[in-house]
Amino acid sequence: MATVADPTSSALSSTILGSLGSLSGGNSTVGANNLNVSALVTQLVAADRAPRQNVLDSQKTSATAEISALGALKSALATFQASAQALASPTAFNSNSTTSSNPQIVTATTDATAGTGSYTIQVVALAQAEQLASGVITGGSTATVGTGTLTIGQGTGSFNVTIDSTNKTLAGIAAAINGASGNTGVQATILNESGGAHLLLTASNTGAASAITVTATGGDGGLNQLNYNATTKNMSELQQAQDSHIKISNFDHFASTNAVSDAITGVTLNLQSASVGTNVTVGVTPNTAGISTLVTQFVSSYNTLAQTISTLDSYDASTQTAGPLLGDAALTAIETQLRQDLSNAVTTAAGKYNSLSTIGVTKLADGTLQLDPNKLNAALASSPDSVAQVFASGDGVATRLNVDLNSALGSSGAITSRTTYLQQQLTDIANENSDLNAQMATVQANYTAQFTALETLLAQLQTTSNYLTQQFQAMQNAQKNQ
Repeated sequence: MATVADPTSSALSSTILGSLGSLSGGNSTVGANNLNVSALVTQLVAADRAPRQNVLDSQKTSATAEISALGALKSALATFQASAQALASPTAFNSNSTTSSNPQIVTATTDATAGTGSYTIQVVALAQAEQLASGVITGGSTATVGTGTLTIGQGTGSFNVTIDSTNKTLAGIAAAINGASGNTGVQATILNESGGAHLLLTASNTGAASAITVTATGGDGGLNQLNYNATTKNMSELQQAQDSHIKISNFDHFASTNAVSDAITGVTLNLQSASVGTNVTVGVTPNTAGISTLVTQFVSSYNTLAQTISTLDSYDASTQTAGPLLGDAALTAIETQLRQDLSNAVTTAAGKYNSLSTIGVTKLADGTLQLDPNKLNAALASSPDSVAQVFASGDGVATRLNVDLNSALGSSGAITSRTTYLQQQLTDIANENSDLNAQMATVQANYTAQFTALETLLAQLQTTSNYLTQQFQAMQNAQKNQ
């Protein structure tokens, strides 16, 4: 049987023979040209290296592509899990929407304990924080007021401020109050006017129970002008400490703040302005639009995941090109589990709504999901608790998806394990490349030594050839002269 010559060996043989032929000038006489050792060695080393290098390069390309593919899969799974987690909590289905017929007077927010309903609100008064002002201090902020101790109270708490020769000015007193240890939240500022300056004290908390008191003791008596308590009121009240006052269907309710959270269970009324005699209707209804948005995001993120999986696991017969994870066992297992989670009925859901398909989420032929908004809204209107159970009960779709996705994405999951293996494979390939480099360095040295010796031998032959040529020429000349 005829054998087929290796193309690389044939090329190298031609190169070597060509170099040797150049020494003879194309005839039997050895010429004066030198052998190109460097070029010959480079090509021989490359030929020796190519088979193993090609294998390593192919392995590196494959491993790198698979790591990238696993990263894309992990990202798509994480995005889908986030949308599933948003539906896995029962509180997602306990949210409500609030409306106000006059948001300039009152608005509302709710928590999971709020029930639906409509309420008539009248804001009689807003809660206020008390503000006091001293009499005018001529000379302004640098004027001396006096020394002693100020005991300042707010509500049930109080703190002491020592005023001595280092801080007895109006500015010094304000700074001492603001920096006092144990300050209960009283803010001191200076108000300048044409006749001098005033010390302003403002409570941090609203409500009648947060009124400010000031009592001066000791010192030179100059601080007495700042007294404001049950017996002495030397400061002026610019704003009274006041509770908010609302009427809910003619029932009075008072609170220390303008965010009233203890009047209607689960509802916080945010008072904006007082308007005696103006009734505002505040409504609390199920937040079906919010739930519908979460389900829409769930369907969309799954379809993105499905498209990612389809690309990674694809095969183009026309180009014979396979996706980076075609036939991957981990991908197949994850895809199978997700499909089961989506299609299986929910055993913990009561009534006619016990699967995704019953609330308007169906699977198409290409594996993606499709949402029927009308069917979902009808289910939410008919039985919102059942819709919540489809997703968030013990065996709910979102609940079991979250469990399985945690398993797939966890540190001991299939994706992490496979990625770790491939990263180790890249490390091994890099080590093999280093070994191959060292091996080829030795091969290059051996080839260089061999061809250098050959070049030396050819040079010697060249010298002998020249000598014999001269001798033959001399003999011929001698015979002609006889």
